[in-house]
Amino acid sequence: MGKVTGFLEYDRQEQKYQLAGERVRHFREFTLPLDDNDLKKQAGRCMDCGIPFCHGPTGCPVHNQIPDWNDLVWQNDWEEASRNLHSTNNFPEFTGRICPAPCEEACTLNLENQPVTIKTIEQAIADKAWEMGWIKPEPADVSTGKRVAVIGSGPAGLAAAQQLARAGHEVHVFERQAKPGGLLRYGIPDFKMEKYHIDRRVKQMEAEGVTFHCGVNIGVNKTFASLHNEFDAVLFAGGAEDPRNPNLPGQDLAGVHFAMPYLTQSNKRVNSEEVTEEPVLAGGKHVVVIGGGDTASDCVGTAFRQGALSVTQLDIRPKPPEREDKLTVWPYWPTKMRTSSSQAEGAEREFQAATLGIEGKKGRVVGVRCARVDEKRQPIPGTEFILKADLVFLAIGFAGSVKEGLLEQSGVEMDRRGNVVANERDYRTSSEKVFVAGDMRRGQSLVVWAIREGRQAARSIDTFLTGSSVLPR
Repeated sequence: MGKVTGFLEYDRQEQKYQLAGERVRHFREFTLPLDDNDLKKQAGRCMDCGIPFCHGPTGCPVHNQIPDWNDLVWQNDWEEASRNLHSTNNFPEFTGRICPAPCEEACTLNLENQPVTIKTIEQAIADKAWEMGWIKPEPADVSTGKRVAVIGSGPAGLAAAQQLARAGHEVHVFERQAKPGGLLRYGIPDFKMEKYHIDRRVKQMEAEGVTFHCGVNIGVNKTFASLHNEFDAVLFAGGAEDPRNPNLPGQDLAGVHFAMPYLTQSNKRVNSEEVTEEPVLAGGKHVVVIGGGDTASDCVGTAFRQGALSVTQLDIRPKPPEREDKLTVWPYWPTKMRTSSSQAEGAEREFQAATLGIEGKKGRVVGVRCARVDEKRQPIPGTEFILKADLVFLAIGFAGSVKEGLLEQSGVEMDRRGNVVANERDYRTSSEKVFVAGDMRRGQSLVVWAIREGRQAARSIDTFLTGSSVLPR
């Protein structure tokens, strides 16, 4: 694929970033794209490796045909590359920006730590497709007369809704927030993905026949029973948003917040939406973020852009090695030292650090009491220390979907992890004509996994409604 000797002739070249001192002054995207000639060379590095792990189950959940569209970019056939990419991924401009790229970890060239810049090329193909006007609405030729309700407009809900509309069903998407997008709009900061990417996809889907109902919280201001009676099938795609609660001493002090409400408020403010909650702003404050994942990193970047004096991130895990043992791990996702763009903007990172409690004065947080931990993550006596803090964010993951409202009213079976029970063959829940996809089924995961599950659930619903389906699995 590509240029036979390209991986020998061309070095790996990634997108560069605006300097940290410049990008923290705004919330816009800050990547500096490669030009078409450089992108062609990067695509030409894709080798004829025999077994392309990049698009197998270890590399790409939606099974993007990566060697194929790399070859098409090498040949300057960008339009066909776009068609190929969209055949497996409804929203490549999303994943090209926010996916951690397990495909690159699975790339054969990663055995030499020089994987093909797959994520960069994917974003470039999608962006060029929009720029050139190749992405157009694809309404169904024939209507099935069947009506489907999709609850939640995150990546799983959007992918399922688009697939079902193209199959000829009447699709209605219910979103409790003021605008569609779910996690994409309200959880992911604009500096990682600006929201016009979502807006133009919504317009495309509306032109394909999808109807969006925003400000409708099923189970709260509209009962599940009434929805269930109105539609031939219902898809739960509401995400896993119930935060894991550490119940720390002092957690009720002013200035201690869960991460997702903070990010949601910031995203609303950046995009000129109404913020009704008490403002949570990091300007002029010492910030401590508890947690080592993507949500924690997003809090770090947001706090810096709001003018935080300092940001410290606590991770209970040991500091990982700079590089993994390829022969032990490849092509699977490895544990190794990773520094996000937000962390590179000046965050202090503390590894093997457990949070023992929150210190306060006069009802407000003033510090975080910590200790080093052993290999069993138990605090080591005598290693306690206190970090100064005016603002603390809890970002230690999610405990499944919110139970009150929709899930209680629907009566669907739940597992002990707080997820709705359904398998990957048909995505059917224990409730009649109710399906589930994305984080609501599998727990917190990647956007690309949500898109995969939304697409697969759409095929299952289509089969349920019509007896067969031509939608891809």
